[in-house]
Amino acid sequence: MRITGLQDKVVIVTGGAAGIGKATVEAFAAEGAKVVAWDVRGGAGIMQVDVTQAGAVNAATEAVLAAQGRIDVLVNNAGIVRDAQIVKWKDGAVAAVMSDETFDAVVNVNLKGVFYCARAVIPHLIAGGGGVILNASSVVGLYGNFGQTNYTATKAGVIAMTKTWARELGRYGIRVNAVAPGFIATEILSAMPEKIVQTMVARTPLGRMGRPEDIAHTYVWLASDAASFIHGAVISVDGGLVPGT
Repeated sequence: MRITGLQDKVVIVTGGAAGIGKATVEAFAAEGAKVVAWDVRGGAGIMQVDVTQAGAVNAATEAVLAAQGRIDVLVNNAGIVRDAQIVKWKDGAVAAVMSDETFDAVVNVNLKGVFYCARAVIPHLIAGGGGVILNASSVVGLYGNFGQTNYTATKAGVIAMTKTWARELGRYGIRVNAVAPGFIATEILSAMPEKIVQTMVARTPLGRMGRPEDIAHTYVWLASDAASFIHGAVISVDGGLVPGT
């Protein structure tokens, strides 16, 4: 059964080519929405958009409007990881540091990209009488994580932007919320050592990794009329993750 209020809605999903983004595209389409996937890689049925480039984001937004006539929902899902300790100390000396390039690459996609996409879409949501913005945060944005100074900073920043935009945009009928996934079985985690993955599972009381669909269904629900009074919230979808164990 379809969730009310999403049929024929125009939904943009960034980072829509794989993982959580792909699952989100499919979940909205199953509800009858008109879904436009953006991804830096492009591909069949996917608009090639680099969210770190404001001009590209603005052009893609105008292209969606030209094709669909309106925008109703923006899912800011695109994100990357580039892990490193801020300073790695070994044998009494600095062995490595997180480089400027590593820090900036993550900030540019995960934080500035969210800002660029929202800034481009918001005027059209206002003009259309309202809409929904959903931002991808992470449980590490709430609790921190070893080796992820850049990533955790962006995900905490996304939460701050979500709460600020909720204050600014509610008057226009635009709901803004964030989702904070826990450990989700995506391509990123498949490259990790099995021991690390099992440690993640052990920290999760439900005893399994999350699935991309778990996050996608949360986005769909938050965009639907069923969540019409949820605004400025951060929804953890993490299987009851216990940090630090």
